[in-house]
Amino acid sequence: QVQVVESGGGLVPPGGSLRLSCAASGFSLDRYAIGWFRQAPGKEREGVSCMSSANDVTFYRASVRGRFTIFRDNAKNTVYLQMNDLKPEDSGVYFCAADSSWGETCPAEYDYWGQGTQVTISS
Repeated sequence: QVQVVESGGGLVPPGGSLRLSCAASGFSLDRYAIGWFRQAPGKEREGVSCMSSANDVTFYRASVRGRFTIFRDNAKNTVYLQMNDLKPEDSGVYFCAADSSWGETCPAEYDYWGQGTQVTISS
């Protein structure tokens, strides 16, 4: 079965850290672009970060740059989002998505989406 599955969400206080995982099955992530998105209650889904399929070029939305890091572990067929210095406004359901288009930019659309993992930042 071709799918991506997120894990690693949870409840942490402001200033804490979480590492989200996006594990692929049924295909190899190493030649796919990966995007991380989030959606807070009552808000539109927004892009958080992505890693391109070619040369692993990384992109971050301004509000997370310097705090979040996206990286791959091809041996585990998994992409991670390391999130540090978390803020309440980082709360939401985080989704990962994979796309097979080749290039050094973030795709406009993605082939596969996960079900999401909840991240809650609260004291």
